[in-house]
Amino acid sequence: MCHLVEKYNVPGPRYTSYPTVPYWDVENFSGLGWEQAVIKSYQQNKEEGLSIYVHLPFCESLCTFCGCHKRITKRHEVEVPYIKAVVKEWQLYGELFSGRPVIKELHLGGGTPTFFTPENLTRLIEGLIRNSTIHPKAEFSFEGHPNNTTTAHLKALYDLGFRRVSFGVQDYNPKVQRAINRIQPFEKVREVTQMARQMGYTSVGHDLIYGLPFQTLDDVKNTIVRTQELSPDRIAFYSYAHVPWRKGNGQRGYRTEDLPNPEEKQNQHELGKRWLLGMGYKHIGMDHFALGTDSLYEALKKGSLHRNFMGYTASKTQLMIGLGVSSISDSWHAFAQNVKSIEEYQHLVDHDVIPVYRGHLLNQEDEIIRKHILNLMCHFETSWTLHENSLIAMPKILDGLKELEADGLVVIGNDSLRVTEKGRPYIRNIAMAFDLKLQRNRSEKRLFSMTV
Repeated sequence: MCHLVEKYNVPGPRYTSYPTVPYWDVENFSGLGWEQAVIKSYQQNKEEGLSIYVHLPFCESLCTFCGCHKRITKRHEVEVPYIKAVVKEWQLYGELFSGRPVIKELHLGGGTPTFFTPENLTRLIEGLIRNSTIHPKAEFSFEGHPNNTTTAHLKALYDLGFRRVSFGVQDYNPKVQRAINRIQPFEKVREVTQMARQMGYTSVGHDLIYGLPFQTLDDVKNTIVRTQELSPDRIAFYSYAHVPWRKGNGQRGYRTEDLPNPEEKQNQHELGKRWLLGMGYKHIGMDHFALGTDSLYEALKKGSLHRNFMGYTASKTQLMIGLGVSSISDSWHAFAQNVKSIEEYQHLVDHDVIPVYRGHLLNQEDEIIRKHILNLMCHFETSWTLHENSLIAMPKILDGLKELEADGLVVIGNDSLRVTEKGRPYIRNIAMAFDLKLQRNRSEKRLFSMTV
């Protein structure tokens, strides 16, 4: 195992999209092209419904492990103007739709969604659903900070249809928590988890991270043992992505040598996975686990599991609209990202402009490769038996998979590929063999975190 870690520990995407953001063709993208792609996708899938992701970027303090787009402030007067802008942005999209859009999935991410008061979150959600229809199988979810999620937050969102919440835990070792500036005792996590369950939330998730500064194998084991006491319905067991070169990133509060080395990190992953499976969790995909009663596992069994910019989801829709600063939208035929400055975002929306600033219009090759990478990420297999899934470059892709096959990570058939159990930790490397954009345009700049 050690030689595989050394061999395959290279920078690589997490594939929440294909093409990945650094390889978008921004030169041939336009706001008009994006709006046309939205209309096309909406008209093709009116009954299926759409997903909404709302980015709420404010945090009161900086967690130094975080690579997300955020604004650190204790000034809560920023809440109302931002919510007004988000609701207005949704209204601008509404002008592109014929009839009332059907919302099948709605997720609040951050930043820290529970930075906002329950009253302002209510104002936000009511503004989004006012002229929409809620799908009978809709899933509403939000990310909660254990330190500031109150009973009032949980009640307000529950009353609006939210049934799933995910709490960021990361690790329970005080030394690790100090390093990442995320101080929260187990008792606080237990309190909010129990509050959510008592309120009626049907899926409570915990986010755990391995590979953090000063984190040891015993720390990972202790965190998972404590997590077992609360038995969350879902567990996201993420690999820490060390990307301190990104602009605005806070990952400079510790040195690279304070992080576990690749072999130690892989050992943390293997131990964590072994414990989670032993506790009865099902391995959903690259970094997600769920109890057998959770909708994520049901989606895995039915073959309907999906992956997008929100990670793994049980509620697939072809059209996903990202609202708020820096949010990314996906129409299947195109991607678009909003501007990253809060002031510019609010200014554009105030002037009736959908605030996208870059994106990518997928060509036929992009869409085929995207299917294969989604199949690998969600089902650990893919095939090109159908002509519509074949590529002229398939011989080159297969050639790039030969070494992975020789190492026992994949099994290649005449027109199919299956990832072995041994190969699952290296799913990002396997997906990279299909990534023609990456292969044709290798950058000398560091773009991605390490795959292990």
